[in-house]
Amino acid sequence: MPGTPRAGIIPVTPFQQNCTLIWDDATKVGAVVDPGGDLDRIEAAIREQGVRVEKILLTHGHVDHAAGADELRERLGVPIEGPHLADKFLLDSLPATAANYGLGEARSVTPDRWLDDGDAVTVGDLGFDILHCPGHSPGSVVFVSRDARFALVGDVVFKGSVGRTDLPGGNHDQLIRAIKEKVLPLGDDISFIPGHGPTGTLGEERVSNPFLQG
Repeated sequence: MPGTPRAGIIPVTPFQQNCTLIWDDATKVGAVVDPGGDLDRIEAAIREQGVRVEKILLTHGHVDHAAGADELRERLGVPIEGPHLADKFLLDSLPATAANYGLGEARSVTPDRWLDDGDAVTVGDLGFDILHCPGHSPGSVVFVSRDARFALVGDVVFKGSVGRTDLPGGNHDQLIRAIKEKVLPLGDDISFIPGHGPTGTLGEERVSNPFLQG
């Protein structure tokens, strides 16, 4: 039987990135999604919820999402899954990018598993399908639980907006195409946690998101 997902958002870095602790309510087995920094705060949330973290998931390679991943992997002794291989150049350059943004020291990241369109990821008894949705970054992925009608979308889409595409490897047309052809067809009832800002539903975005009209 599929598990019941629970999620807690832990805003990290000066970019207030929605690092998310996701877990299976029955087993308390979980994952940390996009640990961009502030690892002590993330670990405090893990202890507070009593979650046994079994892996780290990355939606893409930008510094505010991935800069803490390698150190957290070391602290927790768990593997990193994601993003898509196309974001390798971003993960390789995390130390320089973090320094440029004044975010202190960061390590480059090599995931234990790269993810591609159609792959599946498990977290305890929870199952997620992987959608490769380039545009914000070349290797951005979305994690979708079809059973729970829930998605972790990174910076692909936001409540009322979409990911910026003026960073290296960004492509606005590609992003809009990925959202319209892969994400929105998942269904209006899918609720999502984005990389920044409030949560939403795909139905709301399909109807009112100004970037997705026409």
